[in-house]
Amino acid sequence: MAANYNSLQASNNNPSPYGSGDPYYNESSGYITPQRPKKGISNWIKFGVPVLIIVIIGAVVGGVVGSRKSSSKSSSSGSSGSSNQGSEAAASSLASAKLDIGRFATATNSEFMKPVFPSTTNTVAFTSPTFVPNSNAAIAWPKDPFQPQTPDVLKPRPDRPRLIAPAYKWQSLPTLIKSDPYLKGWNDTIFGNATQYFSSPPVAYFLDGDSGILDNAREIKMRIKAFGYVYRMTNDTKWVDRAWAELQNAVSDSFGPSGSDKWNPTHFLDTAELSAAFGIAYDWLYDIWTAEQKTSIRSSLTTYGLSQGVDAYTSSKGWWRTNTTGNWNCVCNGGLTLASLAILGDDTTGMAEQLLGLTVDNAKQNCALATTDDGTWAETANYWYFGTTGHAEMTSALLTATGSHFGLADVNSKFSLTGIYHMYASGTTSLFNYGDHGPNKFSSTANSMIFYGEQYQQPQFILFQREQSDAAEPWSMFWYDPTVTGAFWNGAALDHFFDNALDQWASMRSSWTDMNALYVAVKAGKNQGLQTHNDLDAGDFVLDALGTRWAGDLGSADYRSPDYFSNDTQGSARWTYYRKMTEGQNTILLNQANQNVASAPPTPKHGTSGTAQGSSTVANIPSDSTAFWVADISSAYFDNASVKRGVRLLNTRRQVLIQDEITSTTSVQWRMHTNATVSIDTGGTSATLTLDGQTMKIGMLNPPSGAQFAKGDAVRFSTDPTPPVPDQANPGVTVLSISLPAGTYNLQVLFNPQWSGMSDSDFVTPKSVSLDSWSLDSHN
Repeated sequence: MAANYNSLQASNNNPSPYGSGDPYYNESSGYITPQRPKKGISNWIKFGVPVLIIVIIGAVVGGVVGSRKSSSKSSSSGSSGSSNQGSEAAASSLASAKLDIGRFATATNSEFMKPVFPSTTNTVAFTSPTFVPNSNAAIAWPKDPFQPQTPDVLKPRPDRPRLIAPAYKWQSLPTLIKSDPYLKGWNDTIFGNATQYFSSPPVAYFLDGDSGILDNAREIKMRIKAFGYVYRMTNDTKWVDRAWAELQNAVSDSFGPSGSDKWNPTHFLDTAELSAAFGIAYDWLYDIWTAEQKTSIRSSLTTYGLSQGVDAYTSSKGWWRTNTTGNWNCVCNGGLTLASLAILGDDTTGMAEQLLGLTVDNAKQNCALATTDDGTWAETANYWYFGTTGHAEMTSALLTATGSHFGLADVNSKFSLTGIYHMYASGTTSLFNYGDHGPNKFSSTANSMIFYGEQYQQPQFILFQREQSDAAEPWSMFWYDPTVTGAFWNGAALDHFFDNALDQWASMRSSWTDMNALYVAVKAGKNQGLQTHNDLDAGDFVLDALGTRWAGDLGSADYRSPDYFSNDTQGSARWTYYRKMTEGQNTILLNQANQNVASAPPTPKHGTSGTAQGSSTVANIPSDSTAFWVADISSAYFDNASVKRGVRLLNTRRQVLIQDEITSTTSVQWRMHTNATVSIDTGGTSATLTLDGQTMKIGMLNPPSGAQFAKGDAVRFSTDPTPPVPDQANPGVTVLSISLPAGTYNLQVLFNPQWSGMSDSDFVTPKSVSLDSWSLDSHN
């Protein structure tokens, strides 16, 4: 049985409101009790799959659920007004072709929630990513009629809605849905999800310790978006009534304390997300609300939301305003901005104007700088979801409401690279999910990729995200550019290296479209400066092959644990929790001690054959295709130790070599966490792992004297410092290790996935080459 990390599961009586629930993302700080995961799902996979919980219900391509009524009421044609018959014919032909081809992925894997692609070549559809400009309303958005000559954050567009989805897009959407299989599928799923939310009671208040009511806030926001969307697509006022019930519940006596701190401003993410929810409701349903309802919404919003924002900006409470390049600044400023834009002009308190004079500039100084110069998010791959959702929502809302993003999208000239980061952090089963994973995602998805794809003219971002299980939600319907065409994998390099000193990591794979493909990611980087969401994990790696994850990260511990976020100094209590300690990572452990938080490795050495996938979903790998990455991570260790780690792909990307060169005056241990069943051979220098019906053989090459594999539970050493509270258990996780006394060693561990059709003679045994001598042809 895989580890289950939800510390509330045993005692929480709140059932999942979602039908199928979320058996894959089970965060210790969330209150939703998922269904039991099926046997064999790894603990890090449950954390690593970044799905919007309810989207799972309808995301399977070709089998989406939802109201067919919504698509049957779509406009029959959007091209009748065109005077160019040739353009009409071309548009009609393109729309027909898109519908005939359908969505590229034919299913969603139910264990990992990854798209499943057919093994085929389609040179007509699987072309290079691009946009095909077209003015025909049947296949492209019309131009926004709101084009202010001098945009002003305090001068919003005259029509409603203002936020993200202006009226002209709502008018065009039914026609576009009819001609685009992705929009059609997402629309159906949104209707299905809204129907489930409709029949569920309003979100019940639950204060989850230091994590506050963030799950509540994001779930309410998720529901409001769905209710608002379905109302505007159907004009059925039952959705307005249901949205009103959700809003009223969120300000009722049963929802938190009775004072102005009802939305928990001490954990301001909660306040920000609820403010955004109320702002979206006010704006999207503006034309149907009565005057009394509008007054009520504004009153609630200013009392529990905007006034708290003003307080945060004018006192020391708003710590997230200063030097916070991460999700907190993006989410807090984003929520306040959406809410302020929504009521601007109707607000008689002046708070909306006051905040808009503060949030935009502050977000440019903090949120927009949360990506490094190589696109890596300055927290973790999972926190990228929260941060980019906040950034994209704020940027998009400013554009639609005022005609400008005022520099938020481009003040950081490298922000556009963050889509590349997300693509390469996505493995064949789940993310390279180092560090904390965060709370339940709810309304936080990867659909910022769709917005960024259009904003930065990077079609591959859209093409990648549109296949994912969390794509089906209202933002996608308006951020998606239906003129995008091609396959994200066509021309996509299989390897990418990220060299910014903060993270320093590598991503290498054998295919973008085969779930059974090999994927390995490894990192060095710093152990401080990541908003206290990192682990002490220089050298950490994950490994996917044969459709499962063989080496994985444990992810978050319980966010409510004492001093979990206290600080990132060497003596921090955070580093006494197993999942944050060096021994809880897939790296080298010296003296059974944590790494140095002052780690500052030099730039890694790396190389790649430059192999890129072609049009086919079946990647054609040349015989000389390879990639490697070498990092000197000595600065992460004490006592003048020398530690270098190298990772290399071999044998047309079917084998992986991990090589460590170590000199230490203290004990040495090589560690890897796995959900596999581990069997060690009688000699102790090789091991066979079995998981999900697949087999991985691991062996030491030229093993040092006395080197043997051992296996054990994922628990702390008896000599470790005692944490403030006991560790969460990690059942189903085995630590594969090699332990050696002080000395100088060259540890070479070869991973051989047992691919179908390969015999023992098909695997290679590489020659021994020192890490300093590694090159593209060093192992030929």
